[in-house]
Amino acid sequence: MRFILYILMLTSTVLSLCFFCTAQSQQNIGKDKMKDKIYKTDEEWKKILTPEQYQVTRKGGTECAFTGKYEKFKGKGIFKCVCCGNELFGSDTKFNSGTGWPSFFKPLSERSVETKSDNSHGMIRTEVLCARCDAHLGHVFPDGPQPTGLRFCINSAALVFEEKKDEKRLERAVFAAGCFWGVEERFRTTKGVVSTKVGYTGGKFVNPSYRDVCSDRTGHAEAVEIYFDPSEISYKELLNLFWTLHDPTSLNRQGPDYGTQYRSAIFYSSQEQKTEAEDSKANLDKSGKLKRPVVTEIKELQEFYPAEEYHQQYLKKKGIQACH
Repeated sequence: MRFILYILMLTSTVLSLCFFCTAQSQQNIGKDKMKDKIYKTDEEWKKILTPEQYQVTRKGGTECAFTGKYEKFKGKGIFKCVCCGNELFGSDTKFNSGTGWPSFFKPLSERSVETKSDNSHGMIRTEVLCARCDAHLGHVFPDGPQPTGLRFCINSAALVFEEKKDEKRLERAVFAAGCFWGVEERFRTTKGVVSTKVGYTGGKFVNPSYRDVCSDRTGHAEAVEIYFDPSEISYKELLNLFWTLHDPTSLNRQGPDYGTQYRSAIFYSSQEQKTEAEDSKANLDKSGKLKRPVVTEIKELQEFYPAEEYHQQYLKKKGIQACH
């Protein structure tokens, strides 16, 4: 009976190896040898590794299941080789396999790891090695999730984690000040503004086209959506620029363009933006700089519908400075 079970296990393992070899061929894992290979003597490795790290990475050992520090780890960043710092796996490919070891469905790149056949312990497995220093990392099996179908079963002791640095925190602002071509160009070229997009908002008409909005029956205004870096420019400074780009005392009209789609409006996305917009409008009214009261609408931002592509950065595409 034991002999039969052994034969079945061996057959299953061989089939798994064949499956993996096919998948491995498709991925070209370890296709090219790294040019900056690292070689050290055992004594040199012992000086920079803990006993457990040395046993796992240099002697092909395996840590006990469910004991590794990265088995249930959920940080965002890069897992590197503990021996040489080679970048091996990204946190976005890590998944919970329930096996007791950190599991990944693919390496960070084709040149991060290498593989070779491992016939130890009476089994046929595929060993995973660091492509730079040949450190033993673990094994790979054909029972992982899509899109690769692979499970890189890696020892925590073979890894060191580098946290991903936070990306710049951007904020959103939306303004309407007449024809959106010129308004976008002024904001787009302002320091601290990361991106701009023209579109339609403020009404209830779903998925409007430019022709729909021009009919003055959708309730939407031509507007500009802005993403900005608050460490470089504040919302208050954007408001100050907004007031200079149009006549905020003109109701539903800017220059030769008239209709509610050309109204002056601020669409806020937070209570802080609402307060700043109201204060800014009140201060402008009190300043005495304008002969008539400000009629700018201050309204909570709802759905913003991007305009057709030919409207985006229109003045830049045409090589002109202003639309009027």
